[in-house]
Amino acid sequence: AWVCDPMHGNTFEASTGFKTREFDDVIDEVRGFFEVHRSLGTWPGGLHVELTGDDVTECLGGHQKVSAEDLSSRYETLCDPRLNREQSLELAFLVAEMLREH
Repeated sequence: AWVCDPMHGNTFEASTGFKTREFDDVIDEVRGFFEVHRSLGTWPGGLHVELTGDDVTECLGGHQKVSAEDLSSRYETLCDPRLNREQSLELAFLVAEMLREH
């Protein structure tokens, strides 16, 4: 099965010193994964995503427009930055749409 991990290749240190990810970079990688499979006639087997249902500020962007300055307010991870509740739902709806189009 082909699986996409849009998280680990998109990690960087923000100007504020926090390890983070840009939500748009994660989305772009997921879209590319689906586009490649659509063009080849193959099936996208899965996604590895680090997320939480909590209202954390660990990844930049998304509908809430989390900024680098926001990271310190609710940065709770002990390891890798996770998508928060809103970003996770946004990604889920985008993936559902891509699956319908596939």
